[in-house]
Order: sequence, then structure tokens, then C-alpha cells
Amino acid sequence: MGRFSKAIAAVKDQTSIHLARRASLADLDVAIVKATSHNESPADECYIQEILNLTSISPLYVSSCVNTISQRLNKTRNWIVALKTLMLVQRLLHDGNRKYAPEIFSATRRGTRLLNMSDFRDALRSNTWDYAAFVRTYSLFLDEELEYKMQGRKATRSSFALDEKDDDVEPEPVVVPVCEMEIDQVFARSNHLIQLLERVLACRPTGEARHNRMIMVALYPILLQSFQIYYDIKEVTSVLTDRFNDLSVPHSVKVYAIFNRVAKQYDELDLFYDWCKSVAVARTSEYPEVEKISQQKLKAMDELIKQKSDGTNQES
Repeated sequence: MGRFSKAIAAVKDQTSIHLARRASLADLDVAIVKATSHNESPADECYIQEILNLTSISPLYVSSCVNTISQRLNKTRNWIVALKTLMLVQRLLHDGNRKYAPEIFSATRRGTRLLNMSDFRDALRSNTWDYAAFVRTYSLFLDEELEYKMQGRKATRSSFALDEKDDDVEPEPVVVPVCEMEIDQVFARSNHLIQLLERVLACRPTGEARHNRMIMVALYPILLQSFQIYYDIKEVTSVLTDRFNDLSVPHSVKVYAIFNRVAKQYDELDLFYDWCKSVAVARTSEYPEVEKISQQKLKAMDELIKQKSDGTNQES
């Protein structure tokens, strides 16, 4: 960014801070502006902590925070501001008030400019396509992650009979082990995880973005999340393997399709991890060892399906 552009960006930030100080929740709005400034460096942790602390007080602050973030994303044409705002959203979803997930989910599904960034462009400067592309894929990942989180909450709520007076009570998550799930639940979980991993793989930066510090900082929590996604998929495929012999032909065919898709994803994931290691996004010791799904395993599954199908035809 040239000197003139930096000066303009600084003026914009100062103007936003001045306007924020006149708002009803001035401290919160000012902290958000400072955490999502035009400065091409990661947000100061003190501003993130201030936002987390202020919004831990009441849902009113959460709603106001989401509204301010939405306005910030709606107005900006700067990839740095957009990226830092999405990084803030991720922190709020992971470390903030539990009201954030439903609030952001609701705002996004209403069409609010929050995680709806598929048409984002940095219109103010040239040669920013690679950076804007990362912003778009990052927003898609966060949207998919939020969808997965809300599906889990929906399942949790359905297992509780809350009185009308307890409508605002947030039940503690009831985690059902994958090995105890019905087969349709296992399929649903695998589909969510596969789609989430697909979004992670799409976040691999391209072009000039591969060498940008801000992009690398944003990529780190996505990478960490991918480790857990990998372990969760591995758990699902293990359960499906254990049950495979006893499944019906239609269910076996579904499992086979899942394993084929995951096998391809693991190949891509291995390449993604190799690249991340080469640019030191995380310590090598943090990465899982990706256990590939061999062609022999896929062939054995296919053969077993044929045997099951032949056996079913003979019985009929």
C-alpha cells in the first residue's frame, strides 16, 4: 500500500472512530473499528478482548456488535478490512458469548452482508484479485462452519422439552458418540464434515496472497480447525467401516460413495498440509498424519457390495 493510500485509510479509520464515539455503545463500536482497521497488520489483541468482555455482559451487546460488523462489511471495499472483520467473526464464534452463533446465523440467513461475501471485490486498488478471492473463500468456510454448529444446536434443542418461560435458556450440548448414532445420523454427520473440509481446502491462497502475512495469520485458525475436522471424519469412517458388513445394499453404496469422496479429499488435504508446512503456517508437530484411503480398500468395498447384491437377488 502506497503512502497516499495509507494516509487515506488512516483518515477513514479516524472518521469511523469519531462516528463510533457518538453511538450509544461507543466503547464497543470503537473497539470494532480499531480491530478491523485498514492497517495491514493483525488486530491488536487488546481490542479483541475488549469486544469479548463487553459482549459477555448481555445479548444487547451481542446484537449491537453483529449489527456493527455487518455494516462494516457492507461498506468496505478494502480486502484488509474485510479480512480482519471475518477474523473477528471467527474469534467471536469460538471464544465469545454463546448468543453469537444464532445471532450471526439469523443475520446471514436474512441476507445481511455478514458471511454473504461471494461477490466481494476490492474495487479501490489493482492487483487485489487473489486477496479478495481469499476473503470470499474464508467467508464460505465460516458460513459452513456456522451451519454445522447450528445443526448441532438444533439437535440438542430437540432433545430438550423446555417450558415457555425457559425459551431463552441455552441447553448444554448433549454429545452423542458417533458409534451410538443411527446410520442416517452418521451419514448426515459425514456429509457436513466432508462439506466443511471442502471449504477448508478452498481456502488455500493463490497468487500474491500466498506470500502475504495477513493471509497467513488468517489461515492459521482455519488450519487448526481442519485438524479437528480430519479427526472427526476419521472417526466417522471408522464407524462406517465397522458397520459395513451388516449394512443393506443401498446403505453400503452410500458408504462406498463417501469413502471415494473422502479418499480424494485426503489426497488434496495432504498436499495442502505440505504447502502450509513449507510456508510455516504452523509447527510441523501440530499436523496430523493423514491416513490415506487405499484403492485396495475401495475395491474390497465394491466387491462386497456386489456379493451383497447377488445374495439379495438370489433370496428374492
